[in-house]
Amino acid sequence: MEYREIGSSAWDSIVWKLRAAGCVFAEDEARLLIAASQNNTELAHLVDRRAAGFPLEHIIGWTEFCGLRIELDPGVFVPRQRTEFLARHAVSLTQPGDVVVDLCCGSGALGAALAASVEGIKLHSVDIDPAAVHCSRRNIPLDRGLVYEGDLFEPLPAQLANRVNVMIANAPYVPTESIQFMPAEARVHEARIALDGGADGLDVQRRIVAEAPQWLAKGGLLLVETSEKQAPLTAELFTQNGLLPKWVHSDEMDANVIIGILSDN
Repeated sequence: MEYREIGSSAWDSIVWKLRAAGCVFAEDEARLLIAASQNNTELAHLVDRRAAGFPLEHIIGWTEFCGLRIELDPGVFVPRQRTEFLARHAVSLTQPGDVVVDLCCGSGALGAALAASVEGIKLHSVDIDPAAVHCSRRNIPLDRGLVYEGDLFEPLPAQLANRVNVMIANAPYVPTESIQFMPAEARVHEARIALDGGADGLDVQRRIVAEAPQWLAKGGLLLVETSEKQAPLTAELFTQNGLLPKWVHSDEMDANVIIGILSDN
């Protein structure tokens, strides 16, 4: 990536302003803001927005996820680095030509990562938020997959029933009362529907896990991101709905995924 040259005093001023606003990686963010601007006037505007608390990813219009540049629009959920843990497990379990469904797809980052890593998958991504769907369709071109707007399984083609090999979901799992404690970047600038998982954070997961067996092929897999506290509850949901669960965890990434398989018996 190329950066415009600016004077040392201007550089120091930008870094100081970002650091004073609480940006831990002020130098890295300064480089990205410089690269995203066409001139010093625009740069000053971008720095002011970042210092005011707008997410860096919304300001520059993209983020990196699994080595891909994922385009982002204001208000759209920003893919977390911990979700790369879910992506890696999904990639390892997906075979070329598999039918893959990504529920609550947001920007399409997970589906894009799978399509880039596993040849010839038949990808179907869904989100209820029109802004997220618009964004996802840019990150997943038609030759890589289809993106639908709607509520979970509702917009999926009926012919996918009992044919899905891998289903992935980074559904909202923050308990409603906990949203107030989230960083302002998420709480203020990301769509509430992408965060709020209901009273215990599991409302959307319950719906996904309950209906998934109707869509999965025999031996099909469901992978759901969750929190460490909620993981045992998510795993119990899998068991209650006929899916054999396995809990995988990464201390390094602070990531938790429940992987369930639909018995072929």
